[in-house]
Amino acid sequence: MALTIGVDVGGTKIAAGVVNEAGEILARTRVPTPADPQWAVDAIAQAVRELKEQYPDVVAAGIGAPGFVDRGRSTVIFAPNIDWEDEPLRTRIEELTGLDTVVENDANCAAWAEFRFGAAADHEDMVLITVGTGIGGGIVLDGRLHRGRFGVAGEIGHLNMIPDGLPCGCGGRGCWEQYGSGRALRRYGRENAAADPIRGSRMLELNDGVAETIRGIHITQAAEEGDPLALECYAELADWLGRGMADLAALFDPGVFVLGGGVSDSGRLLLDPVAKAFEHYLTGGVHRPRAEVVLASMGSAAGIAGAADLARTV
Repeated sequence: MALTIGVDVGGTKIAAGVVNEAGEILARTRVPTPADPQWAVDAIAQAVRELKEQYPDVVAAGIGAPGFVDRGRSTVIFAPNIDWEDEPLRTRIEELTGLDTVVENDANCAAWAEFRFGAAADHEDMVLITVGTGIGGGIVLDGRLHRGRFGVAGEIGHLNMIPDGLPCGCGGRGCWEQYGSGRALRRYGRENAAADPIRGSRMLELNDGVAETIRGIHITQAAEEGDPLALECYAELADWLGRGMADLAALFDPGVFVLGGGVSDSGRLLLDPVAKAFEHYLTGGVHRPRAEVVLASMGSAAGIAGAADLARTV
């Protein structure tokens, strides 16, 4: 079976692995992401070379980059967390490693992995929603990754939910990720505990009585214990996620929504209220088929496996 290397480039770490055609990772390596953007390119190349030495039969490499990637899967147009702008990453990695290389947005890589090997493997049309600090995602339609005219489709976290709403890091206001992300969950917990310390007593207790620094783990633990206010925080988060998913269903009519990202680690605590909210807001309601809503299954392997599989297209 043809072997390829997948690289998942994050703001703090670069993870890479050798992957077979079944999506199985045979070997891994991981290094910190250098602060200097050019050193980051060298670090990626070094990780690829290290794995290639272990598996000389590797035929190509795929790089999942956290930012806008051009339609040619070659140039990182903009990646703010690494300070890349018009970075010719494909050419640089090919020169440094001697391997044919493709570059793709990291969330698209994760979506492709879930489509090919994970929770959406039985579907031709799917949307991955990664619920972490922000909201990311990827879209597969008719068995093909939907990339758009310029290669930057799938930035679903920046759907405008509230005109002139909360400011977003993208420069806009009212983006979906300001209401349906891990950052939003923290805000709900902090604001609610500060406004009603009696009802918020469990979340406060878990954080030494300080409302201003309550984290997602505190809200999740309290919710898992049945704390009513923490469950309300999750319900608000789920409501916003369901609203956005209903809009995406109106546009793309997928067979399944896959929920990934760090917040999805809470399992049914997130999944059940999100599915209920999606059903509530879905246009047409009972008069149309509804997409499944499931949890991602690939975990931290998704970015590596998806990038590696996309590399087989070169």
